[in-house]
Amino acid sequence: MSLDPPADQDIVIIGATGDLAKRKLLPALYNLHLGGLLPRNGHIIGYARRPLSDAEFRDSAAASIREFSRTELDEGSWPAFAERLRYVDSGQGLAEVARCCSHLERLIYLSIPPSAFPTTIAEVASGGLVEGARIVVEKPFGHDLESAYDLDGTIHKHFEEQQVFRIDHYLGKETVQNILVFRLGNSVFERVWNRDAIDHVQITVAESIGIEGRGAFYEEAGALRDILQNHVLQVLAMLTMEPPASFHPEAVRDEAAKLFHAIRPIDPADAVRGQYIRAQDGGEILPGYREETGVAASSEVETFAAIRLFIDNWRWSGVPIFLRTGKRMPRKATEVAISFREAPVRMFEGTGVGYLRPNLLTLSIQPDEEISFRFLAKEPGPEISVKPATMHFSFDETFSAEPAEAYERLLHDAMGGDHTLFARADAVHRSWQIIERILDEPPAVNFYPAATWGPPESDTLIAPRAWLLT
Repeated sequence: MSLDPPADQDIVIIGATGDLAKRKLLPALYNLHLGGLLPRNGHIIGYARRPLSDAEFRDSAAASIREFSRTELDEGSWPAFAERLRYVDSGQGLAEVARCCSHLERLIYLSIPPSAFPTTIAEVASGGLVEGARIVVEKPFGHDLESAYDLDGTIHKHFEEQQVFRIDHYLGKETVQNILVFRLGNSVFERVWNRDAIDHVQITVAESIGIEGRGAFYEEAGALRDILQNHVLQVLAMLTMEPPASFHPEAVRDEAAKLFHAIRPIDPADAVRGQYIRAQDGGEILPGYREETGVAASSEVETFAAIRLFIDNWRWSGVPIFLRTGKRMPRKATEVAISFREAPVRMFEGTGVGYLRPNLLTLSIQPDEEISFRFLAKEPGPEISVKPATMHFSFDETFSAEPAEAYERLLHDAMGGDHTLFARADAVHRSWQIIERILDEPPAVNFYPAATWGPPESDTLIAPRAWLLT
């Protein structure tokens, strides 16, 4: 992220009274303002159905920042930010938004349900907002391959691809961005980042919460569409892509697209789907998925998914990669684990050491941003006794500066026209092709008690190995 403010422009949030705007977008813009990273000039225009005055929108924004911002609302800096805020309701139309804009250049953020994209994009065009605009589209980018093509067709009727920013907030996280620096900037790891040294890779995205009142959404999405097709595959691309020729946005996105095309489409036999059921966790009764509001009593939608995939290229040939995500798991955690091949034990014959645990590199993305490396060391004493030891790196402990929240980084990049951390159309289409067979021929749903690590079938999928995050 450049430390310079972007060029003067207006920012339009369509869906400005919704949950995403309140929890993420307005706090992120305010923190960019505090850091001097907003455009020096330009309005922030909220647009939604609810009739509000500018003053009421400012009051609502202040409440959101007080509740959700990583920094406290500063009374000294607030007036300058509040002065930028404007509000237009949908009764006035997007043509009124265009009249409120003070600059030709603008960022338009679609903070709305995907079902509203086609009509809203058409209204953006008829309102005269396309010229000079960059448009930000939230995931999911379609519901399957066909709908992803349809969505891009709708967008490209009015916007060129260079104007489109498909946002996946996982790519704004510091640890995800650090993957490329870690593996390419450290020769000790870059030299072994391949099939010769690595036995397998695991990525886990675990959530302790259920669906949090989003039953209707989850009935249409499920874990495969909600997390695995986008978040998890994007992290996998950062982890396994070939080194780009430079950090130019298209050089990075070219390598991500190549990586997706090298992933073998997943056979349904290499996938496990699960759904949480009622269970007791301590003294609390956790409801099952089918008991949640908005969920069908006989729903077959998965709240857990695990897959085994292979990358058919020179670097990763034969290395199995295991991905899993689930709701109502024991704790919230997103973790990447790279398990290296076992060392030979011949030199330890006669010492009582019959098995050496392989080296393990772990990148924790949330809730704590950390990197650890497990290696073997001799225990003190007269005999040879080998035990695992761990080297540990924590972002919080090492760097005094608090990292920017993901949406801050991504909004700043979008305002500056930097596509590096945004998905490109061809990569999105290929990511749908990778899981297309599982969607068309879904494996049976297996049940798991809430607050556990998923159905036992997922352990069978990874056997004889085992899931490392437990």
